[in-house]
Amino acid sequence: MSKDLSQLREDYTGESLRRKDLSRDPIDQFQAWFSQAQDLGVVEPNAMSLATVDEKGQPWQRSVLLKGLDKRGFVFFTNFGSRKSQQIAGNAKVSLLFPWISIHRQVAITGSATKIPATESLKYFVTRPFGSQIGAWSSPQSSIISSRSILETKLDEMKRKFKKGGVPLPSFWGGFRITPETVEFWQGGQNRIHDRFLYSKSDDIGWNLNRLAP
Repeated sequence: MSKDLSQLREDYTGESLRRKDLSRDPIDQFQAWFSQAQDLGVVEPNAMSLATVDEKGQPWQRSVLLKGLDKRGFVFFTNFGSRKSQQIAGNAKVSLLFPWISIHRQVAITGSATKIPATESLKYFVTRPFGSQIGAWSSPQSSIISSRSILETKLDEMKRKFKKGGVPLPSFWGGFRITPETVEFWQGGQNRIHDRFLYSKSDDIGWNLNRLAP
């Protein structure tokens, strides 16, 4: 390793984040930050780390893409036979992280994941490029395979099968919606005095908002 990890650091110089700068609803605030991330050139701002827990209590993480957002929550799509899907089936509690490091911001979300209706999955599926559609049919996601050639052979088979278009939605593929219970907005500050605000779901007033120490 060429550099001493203990000496790697960057001091953040952005403006401080104040309560008055925040929306009353975390979804509105997320949409505002997401738009700013797009405008500022963040690479794949919809990439998010998804954490799930297996039957032994072991956490797992992977990056997935946000493909839908409204007041109900955050939507991503996957194979229902995948590791993440199986873990969600056993424990619906998950967390998300949007690491917008280049603009010194992060958004962390906790909540519960549920499958969306097949009609909603189909509405998204038909907008995917042909290659992505047949890719969904070709991979037994998270299964052990002996070589890449198995995937390539299956992909060629799907190309021939659906060469005239009209790829149907696989019964084993679709979306999950994460209904948020907490949403934390983190903005980097000078001298490691970062700004953190946590929205927590409340049945009585909608959302509580509190500042957290960095």
